[in-house]
Amino acid sequence: MRGIDAIRLRPLLACATVLLLAGCQLLPESPFAVPAGRTTSELAVAGECQAEVPDFADKPCLLADWAAFGLASQRGDRAWRDAMLARLQGRASERRLARAVVLAWGSEGQWDQASELYKADLAAAPAELQPLLRYWLNELEGRRAMAGRLEGVRGELADSERRRAALEEENADLAEKLEALTAIEQSINLRHQND
Repeated sequence: MRGIDAIRLRPLLACATVLLLAGCQLLPESPFAVPAGRTTSELAVAGECQAEVPDFADKPCLLADWAAFGLASQRGDRAWRDAMLARLQGRASERRLARAVVLAWGSEGQWDQASELYKADLAAAPAELQPLLRYWLNELEGRRAMAGRLEGVRGELADSERRRAALEEENADLAEKLEALTAIEQSINLRHQND
């Protein structure tokens, strides 16, 4: 029985050895070839979807351009955001939504404005872009809620610090009064002992 197993394994081991030594050069190219139709991700990889300011017009690059713009907004510094906000002036929905993306990664003071812009113009965006914009809006609302909770905790902490300081002051006043009463009591006791 062992001889039969060795005979069956020999061709398999030979093929594996040939593939290891030759690499993938012997394999046909067609099973790994990319289909003729180009997808959005292929356009993005090829560098054809690289609009600095995204719009709604370029349908094949719509998601890639907006996602790249969102990443640039997240990674950009204050100077980049300020320069981009100056470029994004206008009343068009795509400009307002692009401003919302930039403002969403700005300071906490800009988050309210970003949320308002998202909510006002989200419906005007193309249907294939709306889920991404809605995700960004939800993420922004989560950060706003977290900042609100943090501000509430800070307020509570400041209140407890004020209460603690007031209690310490009251404790110090009571300690002074106790010392004064103790001194009076000692004085009275000394008088009684002398009498």
